[in-house]
Amino acid sequence: MSVLLDIAEPGQSLRPHEVRPEDRKRVVGIDLGTTFSLVAAVDVQGKPACIPDDEGRVALPSVVCYPQDGRILVGDKAIAASEQYPADTIVSVKRTMGRSLDDVVASEHRTGFGLEAGEGGMVRIVTSHHRVSPVEVSAHILKVLASRAEEALGGSLDGVVITVPAYFDDAQRQATKDAGRLAGLEVLRLVNEPTAAALAYGLDQGREGLYAIYDLGGGTFDISILRLTQGVFQVLSTGGDSALGGDDFDHLLCEYILKEMDEADPSPAVLQICKAAARQAKEMLSRVDVCEVRVALPHGEPFGIRVTRELFEEMIDDLVRATGTPCRRAMKDAGIRGHDLQGVVLVGGSTRVPMVRQYVKELFGREPLSDLDPDQVVALGAALQAQQLSGTARGDMLLLDVTPLSLGIETMGELVEKIIARNAPIPTARSQDFTTFKDGQTAMAIHVLQGERELVSDCRSLARFELRGIPPMTAGAARIRVTFQVDADGLLTVSAQEQTTGVQQSVAVKPSYGLGDAEIERMLREAMVHGEADWRQRLLHEAKVEAERVLSAAGAALREDADLLDDNELKRVKGLMLALWEASQKEDHEGINRARETLDRETVFFAERRMDRSVRKVMTGRKVDEFQ
Repeated sequence: MSVLLDIAEPGQSLRPHEVRPEDRKRVVGIDLGTTFSLVAAVDVQGKPACIPDDEGRVALPSVVCYPQDGRILVGDKAIAASEQYPADTIVSVKRTMGRSLDDVVASEHRTGFGLEAGEGGMVRIVTSHHRVSPVEVSAHILKVLASRAEEALGGSLDGVVITVPAYFDDAQRQATKDAGRLAGLEVLRLVNEPTAAALAYGLDQGREGLYAIYDLGGGTFDISILRLTQGVFQVLSTGGDSALGGDDFDHLLCEYILKEMDEADPSPAVLQICKAAARQAKEMLSRVDVCEVRVALPHGEPFGIRVTRELFEEMIDDLVRATGTPCRRAMKDAGIRGHDLQGVVLVGGSTRVPMVRQYVKELFGREPLSDLDPDQVVALGAALQAQQLSGTARGDMLLLDVTPLSLGIETMGELVEKIIARNAPIPTARSQDFTTFKDGQTAMAIHVLQGERELVSDCRSLARFELRGIPPMTAGAARIRVTFQVDADGLLTVSAQEQTTGVQQSVAVKPSYGLGDAEIERMLREAMVHGEADWRQRLLHEAKVEAERVLSAAGAALREDADLLDDNELKRVKGLMLALWEASQKEDHEGINRARETLDRETVFFAERRMDRSVRKVMTGRKVDEFQ
């Protein structure tokens, strides 16, 4: 009988598959929310949990106050100071991340603080004594959460995963990542909030199948359709509204309270107090049918008003039903119906509103799931993803996210050639070859676009750059390979390379600010409404571009070899060219294509004669064996 000995080097575990506590990396998941933010970590048993502060509170209000004495107050401390420093207290900063001044002003929300256009078009927040960017404000929130985590985990963090709304565009994602770096954090990845929720449910509950993640947070609404299969989390489609959330419920209640108080132009202090009262009333009306709203004014008698759940539901009815359109579109994009779903997961504190839960039940035809705390589920999923990325998680997990809108470039005729389609899994890289339009062309302009329409004017411009150094060739001979790369965070890089010389140029697409409040929603809606008309317009533009190319080539051929034609043949070719030119001036793509095909067919003999002349020219004065 033989005995096998376990041998280990000094300091190594006898069971190398186990991770020793001292070898575990300190990584966390952060839900950087509009109203509240949370941080979570995975314990040694592999279970995620939110990390509380010294008083046992896991939710940190996403509020930052900059008193004139130079302090920076975050969370409950900022709320406590907001009455004294209303113009220096910033709430719901997430709504301004990666956005322009026009975008924020168009949202019609009273911010309670000043705004101005900053560098590169991004909005800046103006307090009573200094200016600060949304990235800086968010970084202060992240620092507090990181400090809380470091104290709980016993050392500095090795990395974080930060969640973002699925419909955050490239600029908003980049701003979030910049905030993490500004806070001194190593951002391992940005994860879509609905996807993070699916991670928490899928791993924690062991469920598989098709799920809808209905995420109604403070500032954004997201819907994602996911397939969970053996550790693979595949996002089939996404939708939502980057400017719809529980803050809008608060806003309507606040406006109602101000109207009852006869405050048409409230001071910043009164506005802050009314917002807080409206938020408390919303939370109370999720539990009771009637509540008394008390507004403690800075000067004068306290104001009281009675609000019923029925009145509140009348206020928010349109907002709640507005979430239905993205949900129906997401299911259509995924190719499923409500009865195909194994469940609907509720995420975000606003899903506690009874009317929201009832509407979700009607929309999907099933009772929604709420096993996990809707306020914490995103942070829990982010913690699981952080642990997986750190290399110390148990089990295998693959996360497949998607792009929210199509990405492409401008081609001749002001058309958009889509290279990465909407809802394509990321990370991804796609390439497509293009060519030159004119003889001797040595440069090509690359115009990067985002959207679902067929024409450049109907899509959003993301970036422009030029590829120079293309060898002068005849039109159509060069091969320009354009590559789009979207990383796991949803950030885009575009490169262009001429294949024969290797000349290359690239650009990291970092627009200075993001899409407007309803711009993504508008782009998708218009793509559906105008789909058929857009396609006809595309066919027309393509026909005109091809007609121009053929006419240019035929003209060049006549200039070089017109002597190969007799007078009648020359007259016939010119007549066909004129007919094509006249057809190209009309709005009939079929007529243009017929004229072009006729010209191609009737000039085959001319092309053959030109080819014979070229061959004779090459062979003149040379021996046959030179060509063997």
